[in-house]
Amino acid sequence: MKRLFLMIACGFFLAQDLYAQEIEELNFERAIEIGLERNFDVKIGINEGLLRENDRRVGESVLMPSLGLTNIRTFRREDTEQRFVNDPQPRLIPGAETRTSNYSLVAIYGFRPEAVVALKRLGKLSEVGELEAKVIMENTVAAISTAYYRLVLELQRYNVLNTTLELSNERKEIAKAQYEFGRASKRDFLAAQVDYNADLTALVNQEQIIQNSRVNLNQLLALEPSKEFAVKDTILIQENLNFDDLIDNAYEHNKQLLITQRMQNVAYLQLREIQAERLPFVTLNGAYNDNTLNSQAGFLIQNKQDGYTLGATVGINIFSGFSINRRVQGAKIQMRNQQNMLDQFELQMKSDLQRTYNIYQNSKRLLEIEKANYEVAIENADIALDRFRLGIANYLEFRDAQVNRLTAESRLIESLYNIKENEIELMRLSGRIYFASPYENIY
Repeated sequence: MKRLFLMIACGFFLAQDLYAQEIEELNFERAIEIGLERNFDVKIGINEGLLRENDRRVGESVLMPSLGLTNIRTFRREDTEQRFVNDPQPRLIPGAETRTSNYSLVAIYGFRPEAVVALKRLGKLSEVGELEAKVIMENTVAAISTAYYRLVLELQRYNVLNTTLELSNERKEIAKAQYEFGRASKRDFLAAQVDYNADLTALVNQEQIIQNSRVNLNQLLALEPSKEFAVKDTILIQENLNFDDLIDNAYEHNKQLLITQRMQNVAYLQLREIQAERLPFVTLNGAYNDNTLNSQAGFLIQNKQDGYTLGATVGINIFSGFSINRRVQGAKIQMRNQQNMLDQFELQMKSDLQRTYNIYQNSKRLLEIEKANYEVAIENADIALDRFRLGIANYLEFRDAQVNRLTAESRLIESLYNIKENEIELMRLSGRIYFASPYENIY
């Protein structure tokens, strides 16, 4: 695909410490890289995805047997007095000791059909968590892209206003000279001074806008608001974005659509999980025991037991007060809701793509108009300046040409930015914003 390279020059080259390095320039790729490394929403999104994956792994333990080992030892010392039927004399055993030792190894395995379905459901939720993390990353990349090119736009506006100020200063000097030589009235000189001050005010206000734009970008990059850097980059505008290709990409790669589809699968698995509770379940258990009793009092001086115990339980839910039926009905309603949500999102996605594409196409047409208008405005301003120098044109004619040039150049810059902004949104909606992350590659 061909690309139209439109260079936007930037003002101010400020070198300062950024991200623990002394840099002179922050390009677009580096801005995306820093944002994905430091942005807090991205970090939270990735962690949430990891939590979903951890839940799935915890669910796997339900299908695994449990094995436990216990060792119990007791010791008892006590004075014992014993009387027997055939011996009327009591038997006294002072400090009689009793020792008990028990080793048990117990294994239990229970199989429930609903646990298998629940594990599949957790797997789908894990996929949803990963997709949600990707959505956050895509939104972050889109936001950084928009903020970055907004800063480039404001810097270019500063250059336009600075050029306008230079023209106003030149006009002021000409008006001053004409006034001093008696070729113009003081009113013309004062009008030139007023217009110069107005242009200077606009330039100072633009400096504040640039500072705020830089703060906005810093916030997305999780940098200190006071961080300063130079921005110098080229805006690459794709010439031929095809709507049908965007729709096809959206159905395949739009992460929010994929999430909605996965949630429909989750609703289906929830229904199957409830229905599986009606199936039989099996529990197997086994144990190995080693018991030893040593006593200095009583009929048994020593008692030892060593052996295995095996058992199995088979059960089935015959009646649960119709609770399973009601839960099945609720799960079916949830499935219908998820289908409606999927249909609704598909319609919304296509509508958003259509609206954004319409604006994108219209912005491209406006760009051609603004380019032609800018060339005319430049030529008209140059002619007006020459006529003003020669004293043929008055200050009102020159000022009108100067304002027209400022307006034309500002509208041209705004058109460039609008195209790029809509292009970024189309890339986001179609799932074509890619990024360097634990999951994907870069836009």
